[in-house]
Amino acid sequence: MESARFLARQVRTGERSAREGVGKALADLHDSQDALNLTTFIDESAISRAEELDRRVAAGDDPGPLCGVPVVIKDIIDQAGVPTTCGSAFYRSFPRQSAPVVERLEQAGAVIVARAGLHEFAFGFSSENQWFGPVRNPHDPATSPGGSSGGSGAVVAAGTVPISIGTDTGGSIRVPAALCGVFGLKVTHGRVPLTGVFPLGPSLDTVGPLAANTGDLAVAYASLAGWHPEDPWSSPRPTDLDRLDAPIEPRDLRVGLPEQWIANAPYAAGYRERFDVTIGQLESLGVGVEPFDDPVLLPPGRLENFFYPQVAAVHRGWWEEGKPYGWEVAGRIRETLEVGGERPAEALLDGKRWQARLRHRMMAAFQRFHLLALPTSGAPRKVIGDQEIQTVTHGRLAYRAVLSWFNSLVNVSGCPAISIPVPCSDQSSGVPFSLQLVAPWWREDLLLRVSSVLEREGVARSVLAVGSGSSHQSR
Repeated sequence: MESARFLARQVRTGERSAREGVGKALADLHDSQDALNLTTFIDESAISRAEELDRRVAAGDDPGPLCGVPVVIKDIIDQAGVPTTCGSAFYRSFPRQSAPVVERLEQAGAVIVARAGLHEFAFGFSSENQWFGPVRNPHDPATSPGGSSGGSGAVVAAGTVPISIGTDTGGSIRVPAALCGVFGLKVTHGRVPLTGVFPLGPSLDTVGPLAANTGDLAVAYASLAGWHPEDPWSSPRPTDLDRLDAPIEPRDLRVGLPEQWIANAPYAAGYRERFDVTIGQLESLGVGVEPFDDPVLLPPGRLENFFYPQVAAVHRGWWEEGKPYGWEVAGRIRETLEVGGERPAEALLDGKRWQARLRHRMMAAFQRFHLLALPTSGAPRKVIGDQEIQTVTHGRLAYRAVLSWFNSLVNVSGCPAISIPVPCSDQSSGVPFSLQLVAPWWREDLLLRVSSVLEREGVARSVLAVGSGSSHQSR
């Protein structure tokens, strides 16, 4: 699969038809479905939309920067005329209107070709779905692609499409990016509209892209970002799109390492060492790196008090009606209803106090540093069916704790973050190490610019599944 930018340029100039690229994506998705179970729905009508783009190009029109690019969206985002299932046994919505994020992609010329598999109701980190079957990692089908946007990470890693769209409430874009070896962007809460996206924790939910290279991630972000006048969660702040191509020098960057967050984490064998190697690579480029102490920046804090009441508000009615949930999500729904007992408002208020303190400390950190650096996850792989991951620091531990340790606090803070694949030694899983960079609020441009520099310098590189071609082709 070529890069999205290369494909769009060819379609916009008439060197290639949108129909050809979309037809190939559909064929590849069908071919991979039995082995990898990447999607819940493949949209054959995408061919007619591609043909309309070809007619527009032939008439001299320019449909946009994603012209003819096949894109897969998570099956939690509404698309007119296509069922939204949320990976659920019982939820089925047939929206008449697409979510603003889908409308924006289509206005940029993208063609939605399929809906990505996911963890049921986006409430988990494995995408091992009891109703649709587990989504499988193209690097090793016996392992999970992460979650909850597992299908969104896996379709890019498999080389079927250059860009996919996921959601991230506690790491659900960044964890699949890490386990699949691709790039993923978690935006500032409020940067991308949430209307038409089924909620998990509305004050934490975000929508963002996954891609095989930084340039494609940036063009997808540019298509999604911005205020929507009818979306109550989106912010009217100006976007940073005019800064995306601004040059940046590594020697001008100051990067902080939050010691408690890093030192207390659960790590699979060799994974902390791979982080240290990656930090050494940053320093070799001239980046100023400095550890710092802040005990507030230590998971999990009071995440349950802040997050669970929001989940309970969404699911309480269905739970009391006896709707069927998969066993793992059922257990978590039960937990959400128990938090705070008969005093959910007090639990939520306690969580809000913790969030305010966390944001205050993040703000203090960003007075000293341009970015914070962390691993994206504590392990590179999770075996399907295994509920624990072996760590060298905490023994066998629940997989969610290992995969999400470095993510959930970022969502509570509201800050943007990026997952960057960094190939380095001892890759027993075949997947690169994933570096996470966290930026101040509304500075997605800084994350994308730094990622682009790391890619240019050879530090960052996405790796697709064997046999699917070069994932970082950016012609």
